Amino acid sequence: MTLAKINLRTAILLGSILVGASPVLAETVLHRGNAGEPQTLDQAHTSINIEEFILKDLYEGLTIYDAAGKIIPGAAESWSLSDDGTVYTFKLRADAKWSDGSPVTAEDFVFSLQRVEDPKTAAGYANILFPIKNAEKVNKGEVPVDQLGLKAIDDKTLEITLERPTPFFLELLAHQTALPVSKASVEKNGADFVKPGVMVSNGAYKLVAHTPNDSLTTEKNPEYWDAANVKIDKVIFYPIDDQAASVRRFEAKEMDLAYNFSADQLERLRKSYGEQVRVSPTLATYYYAFDTRQEPYSDVRVRRALSMAVDRDFLAKEIYSGSQLPSYSMVPPGMDNYGDPAKADFADKSQLDREDEALKLMKEAGYGEGGKPLDIEIRYNTNPNHERVATAVADMWKNTFGAKVSLVNLDVSSHYAYLQEGGKFNVARAGWVADYADPENFLALSLSSNKTFNYGHFENPEFDALMKKSYEEIDPAVRSKTLHEAEALLMKEQPIAPFLTQADLWLVSDKVKGWQDNAANQHLSRFLSVSE
Repeated sequence: MTLAKINLRTAILLGSILVGASPVLAETVLHRGNAGEPQTLDQAHTSINIEEFILKDLYEGLTIYDAAGKIIPGAAESWSLSDDGTVYTFKLRADAKWSDGSPVTAEDFVFSLQRVEDPKTAAGYANILFPIKNAEKVNKGEVPVDQLGLKAIDDKTLEITLERPTPFFLELLAHQTALPVSKASVEKNGADFVKPGVMVSNGAYKLVAHTPNDSLTTEKNPEYWDAANVKIDKVIFYPIDDQAASVRRFEAKEMDLAYNFSADQLERLRKSYGEQVRVSPTLATYYYAFDTRQEPYSDVRVRRALSMAVDRDFLAKEIYSGSQLPSYSMVPPGMDNYGDPAKADFADKSQLDREDEALKLMKEAGYGEGGKPLDIEIRYNTNPNHERVATAVADMWKNTFGAKVSLVNLDVSSHYAYLQEGGKFNVARAGWVADYADPENFLALSLSSNKTFNYGHFENPEFDALMKKSYEEIDPAVRSKTLHEAEALLMKEQPIAPFLTQADLWLVSDKVKGWQDNAANQHLSRFLSVSE
């Protein structure tokens, strides 16, 4: 048989096979730019939103945020609440499974939440679940972990008992700290349970590869209960904290989503990409923290003077091109259960009047012209916008007080790790995005008992007492009044100087469908699709 005949017969055979074959659909891939490398993929140790974006694709909590940023059922298909508002009973989905095919059980959630509160875990965000009965006592080692207010009634029924009625509890359960882990996987694999090829997850996606500082790849989880409605096959996250590089990759069509870009590019990008540029107001505050453990930042006069000398209008208009708003309160506006936040008492003064008063306060404290020199180091996480803010603030303090100001920057993970681990500093940039739409989430950062996020180690018994009172108050109006008193005290003391109410800046390719701007900044890949 000649070669020509072999090739002809092969072609005929292949042709007959292909005619009867179903067309092979191309794999749908979403390329997501993330603003940095995650510190961890262990939900018990997560703290920043670049980790949250990944974890919420991999795991599903009892409740989740939909595409519009509203709370909806997640791993729990339904729940009921006792008449006194302290006992939730969750019914898990019968078809909720882990990526290894095993069922998601109530015991998995009991194990996961106990793990977060167990002091041996040292979870930095354990306080977010303190509304659960005995959670704070468990976390402090005062009672054993089995006394946490959790009970697996059966495999698919979970009961959670609270210390007191907590109106925002369903939102807490959608936080990344409350995401479950597979009890079997953690007990078998220990700390390695987060690794590709090992991780067992219950979300729309599963982890298949992770090259630090390069990419993290997830693929659709066929065991997910709603897999039939997940339209994207693969999601690749790129940890890019270089905003210019992120924009370039978006413009080159290498990325479909880019989170956070330099605000000075806003006008240019809008002209070029129109509605692909998204500026979404959010419940978030951009602030500087003062290390109150050391002089001169232990002196309220110095803190107030430094805060008053910062021209927030300049930061908002000149650096952020109007995409963010000047702020004089820790709690951002827009919370229906709180109303207008309590502002610093100098908020309504002109910038010139603020600077005059700031000079008087600094002189009283013995610093500045004719007094002790001011040597200030500003720490911030690497980012062009943060660098411009720090440079502008340094110039304001130099011009107003004759201060000598230096700047130090670290990547986002290292910056926050340093602050959370209690590292000493002078002044540090920070931002807080609402975990849930309640003022307590912002004010609790300054509690003396908050060892993780009270970066400046502020201690004020009166403030702590007001916050304690708010936790015990059931009447919403009285609780709001108490929280306003706490915020007013915080703004008088200025252990933190709020500068801006933030907006989220995204670049969203017109290929991406299903995107909805929302104040919670929640954009799970399972609600998106990609068209060519």
